[in-house]
Amino acid sequence: MVKLFTDSDLDGISCGLLAKLAFGDSVDIAYCSYRTLNERVRQFIDNSSHDEPLYITDLAVNEEIEKKLAERFQTGKHVQLIDHHVTALHFNQYPWGNVKPVDEQGTKTCATSLFYEYLVQQHFLTQNETLDTFVELVRQYDTWDWDENQNVAAKRLNDLLGILGMDEFIEQMFERLQAKLPFSFTDMEQYIFQAEEKKLERYIRLKQKQLVQTWLDGYCIGIVFAEQHISELGNALAKRFPHLDFIALVNVGTKHIGFRTIHDEVDVSTFAKKFGGGGHPKASGCLMDEPLFSRFAVTAFQLPPVYRDAEQNRYNTKTNAQGVFFRNNGDQWFFLTNEKERLWKVVSSGPAVSFKSSEEAERWIKRQFAAGLADDALVLEHLQQQLSWPKETIAQRYEEAIRKYKSKKS
Repeated sequence: MVKLFTDSDLDGISCGLLAKLAFGDSVDIAYCSYRTLNERVRQFIDNSSHDEPLYITDLAVNEEIEKKLAERFQTGKHVQLIDHHVTALHFNQYPWGNVKPVDEQGTKTCATSLFYEYLVQQHFLTQNETLDTFVELVRQYDTWDWDENQNVAAKRLNDLLGILGMDEFIEQMFERLQAKLPFSFTDMEQYIFQAEEKKLERYIRLKQKQLVQTWLDGYCIGIVFAEQHISELGNALAKRFPHLDFIALVNVGTKHIGFRTIHDEVDVSTFAKKFGGGGHPKASGCLMDEPLFSRFAVTAFQLPPVYRDAEQNRYNTKTNAQGVFFRNNGDQWFFLTNEKERLWKVVSSGPAVSFKSSEEAERWIKRQFAAGLADDALVLEHLQQQLSWPKETIAQRYEEAIRKYKSKKS
C-alpha cells in the first residue's frame, strides 16, 4: 500500500487523482491542511508497521516531522516530498526532497505538475494528452498564470471543485482522466460556471465595501473577513486597491489567514513565514492563533471600511486640472491640486504636503488615510459649506468654485 499526504485544494487534490491513476487501489490518500498535516504524518511514522512508500505533496512538514522523515529514510524506508513553495526550498538538502518553484524553462510549477513529471519518469504513469491538459489547467490556476494568459478554463476547473465538493469532484475527474478523451467541460457545467461567475462578482463587490486598512510591520495592508473564493477575492481586491501592499483574508471559521499581493516588490511568503506559514511570493497563508487573531481580526473589527473611489463622477474626476477631492470614512477631506509645473500639493486639515506627481500624491493620501476619490454629491455639499454658495450654482460654475476654494486654502 502506498501512502500519500496531500493538500485539500485543487493542486493537492489533483496530486491525489494522479496517485489513484498510478497506483489504483494500492494507494491510501490523506487530504490534509497545514493544521492537520504534522500530527497525521507523525502518527503514520510512529506506527512501526508502516513500511510502505510515503509521499507528501503540496505541503511541507514542520522541523520536528522533518527530522522524523530524515530518520525514516536513513533506515531504508521510502520517503518522497514534492512541493513548489519557496518556503519549502530547504527540503532540497535531502535526497527525498523535490521542491521546485520554477522549472528549467522558467515556468512556474505546481505540486501536480511536479508529481506528474515524477510519476512519468518513474514509469508509474504514461503521459497522454488528457493528463497533459488537466495538469496544465491545475498549474495555471495554482500559479495564477491563468489570469495573465486569460485561460478561463483553468479558473473554471477550480470553480467545479467548489461546486461539486471534493468527493464528487474526485469521482468525476477520475472517470474523465481514465477515459483518456480530450479534456473539456459539459454544456451544463458551462451554464453553471456563468451563474457562479455572476455570484462571485457580487461577493467581491460586497467584500470590497467591507475592506479595512491598517499598517502592520511596515506594510500598508487591507484586511477583510472571507470564507470563500479566497484567491479570486484576494486578487480582485489587490487590483482594486493597488495602493495597498497586500490583502489579508481572515477566515475565522478555519482559523486561517490568506495573503495576496500584485506587487513584485512584496513577498507575502516571507511575511507568512514569520507566523509559521508559507506559500508563494504573491500568495501565501498561515494558521491563526490567539495573538494573530488579535492583530488581524480584532484590529479589523475596530476600523471603518476603506473609502472606495467614486466610479461615476461628473465633476470630481482625476483629470480635473483645477484639483481633485478625496475623503475617508472618518469625514477627513483632502484636496489635491497642481500648484505649479511638476509640483502637486495635498491640502487638508494639517500642513500641506507636496509631491512630484499626482499619482505619488494620491498613493500617499490613500495609504495614510484610507481615503478615496470623493463622490460628486458629497463634494458639492463640502463646497457649499466652504463657500456658502447654493449647490445649484456650484454645479453650474464648478470650475469657478474650485478656483475660489483653491485660493481660500492657499
